[in-house]
Amino acid sequence: MYGLRRHKSMFLLPGLLTLLLIIIFPLLFTIRVSFSGWNVSSPQMDFIAGANYAAMLHDSRFWSAIMRLILLAGGTVLIQYVVGFGMALLVWRDVRGRRFWRVLFLVPMMTTPVVMAAIWQMIFHESLGPLNDLLGMLGLTKVAWLTESGPALIALMTVEVWQWTPFMFLLLLAGLLSLPKEPFMAAAIDGADVWRTFWKVTFPLMAPVSVAAVIIRLIEASKLSDSVYVLTSGGPGSSTETPGYYLYIQGLRDQQTGYSGAMSLTYLVLMIVTLTVVAAMLTRALKLKGHS
Repeated sequence: MYGLRRHKSMFLLPGLLTLLLIIIFPLLFTIRVSFSGWNVSSPQMDFIAGANYAAMLHDSRFWSAIMRLILLAGGTVLIQYVVGFGMALLVWRDVRGRRFWRVLFLVPMMTTPVVMAAIWQMIFHESLGPLNDLLGMLGLTKVAWLTESGPALIALMTVEVWQWTPFMFLLLLAGLLSLPKEPFMAAAIDGADVWRTFWKVTFPLMAPVSVAAVIIRLIEASKLSDSVYVLTSGGPGSSTETPGYYLYIQGLRDQQTGYSGAMSLTYLVLMIVTLTVVAAMLTRALKLKGHS
C-alpha cells in the first residue's frame, strides 16, 4: 500500500512542480522588481528599498482606482447574482423550450471580452450608436456614454453584467439541479407557497453555491481592464481607471516596471484579504438566513 501511494505521488510530482514554478517564480521576481528602480531610463534592477511603496502610498490615482473597482465589482456582481439566479430559476423547472433558453442565456459568455467591448462601444457611440437613436425616438436627450464620467461607469457596468451574468447563471443552475428533492416535497406537504419555499428551502440550500459563485466572479471582476481599455481608455481623464488598467499604464506604457511591481503586489494582498473577509461574511450571513 505504501509503495502504491509513493508511485501515485511520483506521477503527481511533475505537474505539481510545474504549477509551483508557474506561480512562485513570477511572484518572487515581482517582489524583487518591486524593490528596484527598474524603469525605461534605468534598465538595471538597482535596489532602492521601499521607495516604490512610499511613492505608492501618496499616489491618489492608484487608490482612487481601487475604490472605483470596489464600486464596479460590487455593483456588477450583485446584479449578476440577482439576474443570474432569476434566469436559473426560470429554466430549472420543466418549462417549454428549456434547452433552447439555456443555450441562449450562455451566448454573451461565448464571445471574447475585447470583441464584446468593441460591439458595445459602437452601441454607446454618442452620435452613431443605436442606444442614443432609441433615446431620441423616445424624446429623451442623448447621452455622452463614453465621454462623461457617470455615464461611462454605467456603460462599463452594463458591459460587465451582459458579459458575465451567463457565467453566474451557469453556476447557479448547476447548484439548483443538484439540490435534493426531499425538502421540497416536505414544503409542499406543509402547504408552503412558491415564495415561502424559495426563502425557506431553495435559498438556504443554495448558500454554498451562492458564496462560491459570488467569490469567483469577484476574483474575475477584480482583474477588470480589457473593457476599460476598449471602451474608455480610462477616461474621461482617469474617471474609469481600474487598478488593472493603471498597472498597464505604469508597467507597459510608461515602463515604470519597479513601481508597477510594487503596486501589483500591494493590490494582490489587498484583494486576497478583502475577498477572504467577504467570503467569511457571506457564509455567515447565509448560514444565519438558513437558521432563521
